[in-house]
Order: sequence, then structure tokens, then C-alpha cells
Amino acid sequence: MKKTFLLTVLALAAYTTVSACTNFIITRGASADGSNMVTYAADSHALYGVLYQHVPGKYTPTMQVREWDTGRLLGPIAQVPTTYRTLGNSNEHSLFITETTFGGRHELDDPKGGIDYGSLIYITLQRAKTAREAIATIVDLANTYGYASSGESFSLIDQEEAWIMELIGKGPEDKGIVWVARRIPDGYVSAHANQARITTFPWDDPENCLYAPDVADVARKFGWFEGENKDFSFADAYAPLDFGAMRGCEARVWAFFRTIADDMDQYEDYALGHNKENRMPLWVKPHTKLTPKVVMDCMRDHYEGTKMDMTTDIGAGGEACPYRWRPMYWKVDGVEYCNERAIATQQTGFWLVGQARPEKVGILWFGTDDAATSPLTPIYVTSQEVPECLKEGNGSMLEYSDSSMFWITNRIAQFAYLRYNIVGKHIRSEIDQWENAMIEKVKKIDILMGNVDYSEKKMKKIATTFSVETAQELFTKWASLDKYLMVKYIDGNVKGEDANGFIDNGNGVNIPGKIEQPGYTEMWKRAVAQDKGEILKVVE
Repeated sequence: MKKTFLLTVLALAAYTTVSACTNFIITRGASADGSNMVTYAADSHALYGVLYQHVPGKYTPTMQVREWDTGRLLGPIAQVPTTYRTLGNSNEHSLFITETTFGGRHELDDPKGGIDYGSLIYITLQRAKTAREAIATIVDLANTYGYASSGESFSLIDQEEAWIMELIGKGPEDKGIVWVARRIPDGYVSAHANQARITTFPWDDPENCLYAPDVADVARKFGWFEGENKDFSFADAYAPLDFGAMRGCEARVWAFFRTIADDMDQYEDYALGHNKENRMPLWVKPHTKLTPKVVMDCMRDHYEGTKMDMTTDIGAGGEACPYRWRPMYWKVDGVEYCNERAIATQQTGFWLVGQARPEKVGILWFGTDDAATSPLTPIYVTSQEVPECLKEGNGSMLEYSDSSMFWITNRIAQFAYLRYNIVGKHIRSEIDQWENAMIEKVKKIDILMGNVDYSEKKMKKIATTFSVETAQELFTKWASLDKYLMVKYIDGNVKGEDANGFIDNGNGVNIPGKIEQPGYTEMWKRAVAQDKGEILKVVE
């Protein structure tokens, strides 16, 4: 009994990890402003949304590594003499690293590993200036100390290049990782969402493809591959496709691709999990160059306009809510069904859009909680401070804080989920107004920071002041929005407004003069009528 219970817990823990996170990668030639861009939704039911930072300090010979997901102490590693300042998933040199977990072959897990995937990201940001340097650093750290996690896909961008890197351990008896990294061709976009996506790759193109020398040999050793290197597929060997990998993971990539590229509906059966032979390409060319705002909004997708549209089935309730609480799979009369796993999801801790911009300071557009109901605020990667509302220690998943951006965005999101087609729509308009205004404001700050007479210290001060004050401005705005939404939409009503605010009845005692009651969606009414119409029917 104890053994069965333990296996169940382990399986649920593995599923929780594997079903998390989404990344888009946009190259300079595919972006409207010539920047490389990357997105990240750090999706975990236990992750608190804050903006991490590393401030270089006095050198010490070693540093302790704690597993990012759990806080478990893994042990010491050697420190390097020089480290770089980091903010979240970026550093001062406009290097960005994000991830999604694909899990893969659990025979390759190494319980003795000394560094996990999260620590690889944040320590590498302290030590590397470019994406290529970062790839080399990740490989060196994992091979030196042993890899403590399961299969991972990394996104790496700098001011010049954009890469996707996939890696997995070698097993408990063989320290280190097998891996492959591919440079995204300029003018194209890629994405990954908890499923390995690199299949076959060129073995003789070091400018655009890097890999472990034994990447195919380990698969041969375990009997997962036979044949010549040129036919070796990383994804097929180390993370074979199944229904869940396609429907819960690859479908999110498809949702992004179909929004920005032509002819992607041909892969609908693949996204539905019905045809693994119809595999999507690793990258696609968008039909128009992507603005940062378009990329932000693609992270807010719930499969709208597709067969998997989460707003249109009975699971959306009477308010077109595109959210399904966990677990993902459930049974009725012995038949198993799934809930959709969309790009935008309720369990996001933080999310971002990173811009590595040639000849300009990088921008970390940062937000907390669900991307569909939370705005992004611009943080220059050279900022020397973290805003109070985003600081580590300001609240936690077990401690509410009135000054935390994570908690205020969660308050608003929870209200939106109750009446998504009305309250969610209102919140989205507020998000759009904020982000569009900030995009224009960043252009003005860029001009100010481009003053050739300013010292580096002066430019960092401008970047810091703007980043901190803007984030705090957003927090204040969102705290006010929280109160306003409660007043306007309480109890299923919608209070009327005019240019002067809420409409009262004219008697001078603050009683609403106009209240609308929109009720439920037509789909919901028909479903309820079919289910219990004979009981609810009005008769003479």
C-alpha cells in the first residue's frame, strides 16, 4: 500500500512539472523592431511570482545550489571570479534564458545530480554574455556536477542570435547530459511547450547546430535508437510522442504558429493528439513581422477560434470561462477525457516577454499570475533595483501581502474567472491601454538614454528610475482596479456609468440609478433547459 501510494505521488509530481510552461522564440528578422524576443510563462501551482536578482558581490570560492522548484539543498559548486547582474531571466548584457520541462525518459534521471535546470538558468545568467557562451556554460555545469532534473528545453537569445537547446541526463550511472542546440534561422519563429521538439539535425554545421558528441550513443546504449547519426531524432529517442504530449503540449505551439503563420491548420489533427505522423516543423516564418504587443497577446491564448476553444463548450459555464481546474484527466462511465491545457493558464507564477535589442538596452516585460488577466511592465535589464511590489520576500504562496503585485493580480484574476465574458473583457481593455502606453513610453526613454553625453552611470540611473516607478505605478493602478471591479460587477450585476462615474438615482444618497443583469450565455441556457427543463419550465 505504501509503495502504491508513493508511486502515485511521484506520478502526480512528474505530471505537474511536465504540464507547465510555454516559450516562444522570435528572431530579429521576424520582429517588427529588429529585436530578438522570447516569452516565458512559469506555470506551477506552487510558484510565487517575484522578480529575482543577483547583485555581484565579494568573491567566495564556492556557492551553494538549491533546487529551484523545491528549495532542496543540492550542495556546493565552484564560484567564478566575475559575475554579472541579473534580473529575472535576463542579465545586464541582454542575455535571456527561459525553459519548459519535457520530462522524457525517466531512466535517465540522476538522483545524485548536483545542479538542477532552474539553477542552470540563473547561474548561467551570472556567468555568460551571449547565447553561445550560455550553451557552453550550461553543458560545463551539468557535466561537472551532474544533472539533477529531467528533460528540459531552453530558449536562449542575445542581441544577435536566438537558440533552442534540449537536454536530458545520462542516467544514474553516468554523470552529465546529452543535448542538442539549434540556432533559429533569422526571419523565423520557434516555440516549445513541455515536449522536446528537435528531431533530426545537421551534424556538420557548427555555426547553427551544436550537440553532445555522445547524443546518439546514449540512446543506442538504452536501445532507443539504431542506425546512422544522420537519422537520429533527439525528440523521438528521449521524449516519444503520446496523446498527452500532443494535446497538452504541442497544441500550445500550434496555437501560436496558427496565429502568426499561414497554412498551420493542416496540423490540427496533430494538435488534437490524433496523428503523430503529421508533426509540425521546429520553426515557421510569420506572415507579418511581429510587434512586442502581438507577442504579448499570443501568450493570452485559450485556443479561441479552434475546435479546442475553451470559451464555447459546456465546461465554460454560463460566463464563457476558458479555465478548467485540475486534474487534467477525468473519467465518466469508464471513458477517459481531458481538459484542454492552453497557453494562458491560472497557475502561472510569473510570465515575461524578453527583448534583446541591438544597440539598445534590453527590456524585460514582466508580469505575475495568469497572462490573460495580468499586464506586463517594462524593466530595463540594466536596472539597479527591483520594485517593491516585485521583490523576493514581499509575501509568498503561504503569506498574503497587500503590497505584492502577485497577490493583486491574483485577486483580479479570481474575480474574472467568475464572470469571464464580462469582467475578463473589461480587464483585457485595461491591460491593452497600459501595455500600449508603456510601449510608447519606452520609445521616449530610449531616446533619453541614447544621449551620447550621458555616462553609463547616468543611463543606468534613468533605466532604474523608470523601471521601478513604472512598476509601482502599475501596482497602484491595479489595486484601484480591484476595488472598482468589485463595485461595478458585484452580485452578477453591472452598474451603469457616464462621464462622471457611476450613475446614481438622483436622490443624493449613492443608490445606483442604472443596473443591468446580463445573465448567462445562450449555450448555458440551452444546456440547463435540456438537463432540467421539465422542473424549471414556467407553466400557466
